[in-house]
Amino acid sequence: MTTKSAEFFRTFGGGYLPGLVGVEIVSVAPGLVQSRLAVRREVMAPNGFLHAASVIALADTSCGYGCVANLPEGASGFTTIELKSNFLGTAREGAIACRATPVHLGRATQVWDAEVTLEGTQRKIALFRCTQMVLWHNPKP
Repeated sequence: MTTKSAEFFRTFGGGYLPGLVGVEIVSVAPGLVQSRLAVRREVMAPNGFLHAASVIALADTSCGYGCVANLPEGASGFTTIELKSNFLGTAREGAIACRATPVHLGRATQVWDAEVTLEGTQRKIALFRCTQMVLWHNPKP
């Protein structure tokens, strides 16, 4: 298993979608990734509510970083093979927070759950689950 810090992940997604939407990594510990996303106009839908894709970006990034931090020794990476989300609420201001935890950490797959809440409250915005396939580099003979 690799060891990556929150500081590593704060710069990891800089020039990519996580950096573009403003995902902030709060902490990375064994079995837990915590992150947040400030609610602002750029992550809203035209109807004035938080865009579902913004919530997915936060949850999927958190679970993906958790997978990277928990890859088995010798693995070269991962790819998401399934994800789902149940939306339970929305936000119009403040920030949303995410707690991602592993359900299964195998050599072939990992399954991660994430709960997205209104930051500073227990009000659930979404429940998220994804399955990641662990990749192994096999050079051609």
